[in-house]
Order: sequence, then structure tokens, then C-alpha cells
Amino acid sequence: MKKFSIHQVVEGLQEIPDEEFHCDPVYQFLSDNPIDVDSLSPYFNWSKKFYTRNLVFKDERFELMVICWEKGQESRIHNHADQMCWMTVPFGKLRGQNFRVVEQIDSQWYCKLERTETFDLAECLAAKVELEEPIHQILNLAEFDEKAASVHIYSKPFNKCLSYCDQTDRFSEVDLHYTSIDGKLCEDVVL
Repeated sequence: MKKFSIHQVVEGLQEIPDEEFHCDPVYQFLSDNPIDVDSLSPYFNWSKKFYTRNLVFKDERFELMVICWEKGQESRIHNHADQMCWMTVPFGKLRGQNFRVVEQIDSQWYCKLERTETFDLAECLAAKVELEEPIHQILNLAEFDEKAASVHIYSKPFNKCLSYCDQTDRFSEVDLHYTSIDGKLCEDVVL
């Protein structure tokens, strides 16, 4: 199967017309254009303390980043600020866990969640976050026993999202930060 460099994938995404830049066409593009792992190496930054968010490309329509996961790391339960999201895993294996809101009281920052479906991603399989059920978590389970790298596309870019705690039934708005931009570590990052 032919693989494409991360820069070819960015160029292909830029060529998708605005009116077609939504869930299914971008999902199909990712499925049809598996990413060559070697092209991601400038964006591989690993930390034992946290997964890393490495920006490859950003414009007003979308951002694309490589997220690096050590064994056993997981994201918080979160949403994507009402934006579309697609991901693929060209290196390693990850599990996605979706959640459904059972009850939410915004004024009290209260949100009761229920786990719904899970999905595993590996070998450049593509996935999309459905806007109807946007709350999820990504996990590199210890049982997978390897590092992983995922490519995420967000449309439109955003720098805050909601983070949920299913033990306390609380949620809060959190700021998002990059670990690296264009392959260079950000000044305040210590890996």
C-alpha cells in the first residue's frame, strides 16, 4: 500500500474545497491517504510525564498535529469545542472511549457521563469524532506495550476545550498548549 508524507497529506487537505471540508470527505481522504511514519519523525517528542501535542500545520480552516503517547498514557475526557476532528494512528495502537452526557448543569459545572462505544486504532485506520457525541478519551493502554503516535486534524483550530472528570461528575474549561511547532520545542516545554 502506498503511503504519503505528512506534508502531502497537508497539501491534500488544503485542496479539499470549503464546502466539502466536513466529516465524511475528510474521513475518506484520511482513509485513502495512509501516512508514512518516517515523515512524522521531526514531530516525535516523547515525555514520560505527559503525551505531547506537536503542531505540523495550522491555518484558519484546520490544524494538524502529531500526538505522541508513551505506554500507559491517556488524555483527559474532553470535547473539541464544537469543532470537527479526525484522527489516524500510523504508529502503535490507541483506544478511543466515547461518552454520552446523562445530565449536565452548566451553572454548577456538573456533568454526569456514561461510557458508550470504544474503538481501537492502528495501522493508519482513520476515525472521526461525531458532533452528536463529541466527548471522548484517547488511551495508550499499558497492555498495548508500545509507544504510539497519532495524527489529529481539527477544523476549525481551537485553543480551549472542556475537560470532564467521571469520578466527580465535574467539568471545566482548559487551555490547550503545543509541545512543539514545526518540529521545534516550544520555549516553556521541559520533556
